Amino acid sequence: MSRALLMKKPDIEEFFRRLSEAMPEPKTELEYTNTYTLLVAVALSAQATDIGVNKATKELFKKVDTPEKMLKLGEAGLIQHIRTIGLYRTKAQNVIAAARMLVEKHGGEVPRDRAALEELPGVGRKTANVVLNIAFGEKTIAVDTHIFRVSNRTGLAPGKNVVEVEQKLGKVVPDAYKQHAHHWLILHGRYVCKARKPDCPSCMVNDLCRFKAKTVAL
Repeated sequence: MSRALLMKKPDIEEFFRRLSEAMPEPKTELEYTNTYTLLVAVALSAQATDIGVNKATKELFKKVDTPEKMLKLGEAGLIQHIRTIGLYRTKAQNVIAAARMLVEKHGGEVPRDRAALEELPGVGRKTANVVLNIAFGEKTIAVDTHIFRVSNRTGLAPGKNVVEVEQKLGKVVPDAYKQHAHHWLILHGRYVCKARKPDCPSCMVNDLCRFKAKTVAL
């Protein structure tokens, strides 16, 4: 992306100011009851919708809210709850394996450490960032497909892969907005800056965005 298409620093500040003003306290749309169920929900959400995950975990989290209870439920029992989610067999294996590691290495507690989180089966950098941000209040930015698209399309933090975008966002997002940045960007990408047809006419940051092929109202 040419330098001319990059969003300028004052525009980035205004970009997040508007998103913050519209939604001062953004929340994840995944439903959870504690740090452990958050970890499970985020891990299950890979290549799945939050709505689909919430439907699958509604009854699950009434029964299971610790790694110990997850191990007691077992892989077959877990599959019965999550079989509507894509890749459910692999995810069930990973959730059970992660629960075992949490019990054996971390006393059944979710660690506040990126390396320890990423060591858990089925937990990658994105999941670790979400848990660190939501559960522990760290200013991490978890780059999913929505954030990757918004960052590249708007000129906010263009990059060739999610790690590159994450690193750039870490540099350009004003510190005052980093705590909630990934929530604002996810929700903006999910409901406004959509993949197939962005809703540019109703976008509150339309004038700041560097996207050339903006859509117009019919």
